[in-house]
Amino acid sequence: MIRQQQSWVSAALQRPMEFLRFGDRGFGVIMFPTSMGSFHQYEDMNTVGWLADKVEAGFIQLFCVDSVDAESWYNKQVAPALRAQRHAQYDRYLREEMVPYVQAATGRDDLGVFGCSFGGYHAANFAASYPGVVTKAVCFSGIYDIHQFLDGYWDDTCYFNCPTAYIPNMDVEWTDRLSQIQWTIATGEYDSLVDDNRQFSALLSGRGIPNHCEIWPGVFGHDWRWWNENVRRFY
Repeated sequence: MIRQQQSWVSAALQRPMEFLRFGDRGFGVIMFPTSMGSFHQYEDMNTVGWLADKVEAGFIQLFCVDSVDAESWYNKQVAPALRAQRHAQYDRYLREEMVPYVQAATGRDDLGVFGCSFGGYHAANFAASYPGVVTKAVCFSGIYDIHQFLDGYWDDTCYFNCPTAYIPNMDVEWTDRLSQIQWTIATGEYDSLVDDNRQFSALLSGRGIPNHCEIWPGVFGHDWRWWNENVRRFY
């Protein structure tokens, strides 16, 4: 399997951003790590290994990006407004720098996103923000509401990066665009976030946005064992 580690100094973030690319043909998938995780997490935890045959066959390429969670939503050392601003800079890095790279690498305009736990938040938020660019979103054990990171603060940047806030207010044109995304939301029956995932699926369904929700019976589900066992069914 072709593996490349690359980086550049992000104009949006003003710091180096590394990522791993696996494969050289096929549909591109941006993979978001779990909370404060690094770009090599999916390789370290063997998620990439579970998809290796599909990468080698040229069905998909994987682009494992780094996070700035420790500088944004998880950074309790700065005011919530600054946390939100840092996330907005990360969003610009993804949309203005990473997406064009993936599109050039794949030779196509669309891509998929994948994330587990807080990576599920990133995947869902990015997909809902950029439908058309993102045509497939797979979110395992995710959270979709960022109020817990804001200490009671709220502004437009927070609103437009909180899927449970802005999706209910989307007009028909936007919900139609989100309906073109192939959504998957899944976790285990005993995950402490199981209700968050059910509710996010119900939110999409309530706006007429088709989605596939799986609650794996009899398991915790919020860990690498279950994520790895299920990822290849969706990518």
